[in-house]
Amino acid sequence: GQTDLKSPQDIQVYVVNTNFTLRWKYTGNDSHVTFSAEYRWFEGSETNETEWKELPGCQNVTHTECDFSSAITEYYDTHHVRIRARRREEVSPWSSIFEMIPYFIAQIGPPGIELQSINGVIKIKVSPPEANQVRKMWIAHLRFKYNVVIWENSSNAEFRSQSIFPTDVIDDLAPDTTYCLKVQATLPLDSQEGLFSPIHCIKTTRKVNDLLCATNVSILALNMEFHLHWNNQYKQHVSYNVQYLIGYLKKLHDDYSTKWFNVPGCENITDTQCNFSSIITTISGFYYLRVQAMTEYNRSCFSNEVKVDPLITNEIGPPGIKVDISDVLLHIQISPPGGSKSDVMRDHYDLSYRVLYWKSSSNNEEEIKTKEIKQTIATVSDLTPLTLYCVKVQAFSEPYNKSSHFSREECVKTPGDKILPLIILVTFVSTLIAVLLVAAPLGFALYQAYKKIKCVFFPSCKPPLNIEGFGGQLFISPYLSPTEDPIENCSIIEIIMTEKVNEIDFKDYKHSKQSSRDSGNYSNDDDTSGSKVSEETLEKEMV
Repeated sequence: GQTDLKSPQDIQVYVVNTNFTLRWKYTGNDSHVTFSAEYRWFEGSETNETEWKELPGCQNVTHTECDFSSAITEYYDTHHVRIRARRREEVSPWSSIFEMIPYFIAQIGPPGIELQSINGVIKIKVSPPEANQVRKMWIAHLRFKYNVVIWENSSNAEFRSQSIFPTDVIDDLAPDTTYCLKVQATLPLDSQEGLFSPIHCIKTTRKVNDLLCATNVSILALNMEFHLHWNNQYKQHVSYNVQYLIGYLKKLHDDYSTKWFNVPGCENITDTQCNFSSIITTISGFYYLRVQAMTEYNRSCFSNEVKVDPLITNEIGPPGIKVDISDVLLHIQISPPGGSKSDVMRDHYDLSYRVLYWKSSSNNEEEIKTKEIKQTIATVSDLTPLTLYCVKVQAFSEPYNKSSHFSREECVKTPGDKILPLIILVTFVSTLIAVLLVAAPLGFALYQAYKKIKCVFFPSCKPPLNIEGFGGQLFISPYLSPTEDPIENCSIIEIIMTEKVNEIDFKDYKHSKQSSRDSGNYSNDDDTSGSKVSEETLEKEMV
């Protein structure tokens, strides 16, 4: 069981499309040594060991590589491979096991290419890898993207790389010049790059400058309104048809030359512009447009094609704004750009808004302040009273790195400061209340004093009649000295007395009566009437 033969080392499997090659290294110096390999595979998620089998194409080979493409048919299952050396009846130990899942180690093979030089350009047609094979590693060939590297066949050539469709045109080439190129297929979603095709070389021709063809074909797109413009260099009568092609048709390997359609409203026109917004039915795809120029004699010429990727080609217009102001806030209402298509603009571009506002004054150094918002309503606080504020707004999309022009400026003046009038009002009311609180008692006191002074100095009451007309003296206020000599008030009473005694008694009575009146207070009208009654009674008695 012992042997001097060494085992093969560094086992590797190389896979290109469905072509499998096993390679290894052998360090022994033995002659007449051959190599044989075995393999086993596990179906699906099965992990139980299966029986080793001879690997077809790798039995008793004398080189350090072999092709076993015919043995592998399941490209997503796990496979094990091992190899050993043999010399006559003597064999070496088995090498280490190489484990693989074919799809994950496979390389994309080179694509096939066909070239044609015509009118100063190179038309190229690319066929996918494995195009002519029955068994395929890459089932979804529509997922392939193709890159071409082209250069002038000269000693100081500059290499140019660009993406192309399976059927495409390479332009912007020098006439009568030999160009070489190679093409590579890739699977971007799987991060896989294939092998380049063999190099092909071809010589360009001179381009025929046909004045009938429309030139400088360009697209102007704003807020999802798309217009195609071109120049006319033909001096005679010419009409135009604008045609479009749905972009995904170029990804196919089929001939799409019959899939061009006329743009509605842009058929047999003489203008050099066309509104083709009606054909943009989806914003996730892309389109190609070209202009067909026609003469009266049915001669025609096609312009160069232009690509339209709606969300990339379109530009964002300025938004609309409306500015209003309250006591302490500046309110800004923003209308998304696009008018009737504002929903498309807002939803697909994920619009944000950049708000610029400043104090409008003769001082050009006033600071311009900026706010960035996602909503269509913005407010600005900390306003200065009686100040003119101006606002303008810009819409922008970060995902697409696009921004609009600024909207027109809108200015509004803030109202006056209402705090000062409020303070004045509060001060006035407080002062008024304080004045009322002080003036009310003072007024009452003055009124009472006025009443007393009036009563004292200007009395409205009169002395009793018995004092004025009964021979008594004029009433004199005890608080005021008389300014004039008192006037004696006398009464003549003619009474016939029969007896002297009665005259004396009456005088005594009158004197006592007058004294008592002078020492007393004023009487009211009832006292006066009472005095008159007493006087009459007294006279009767005396009679």
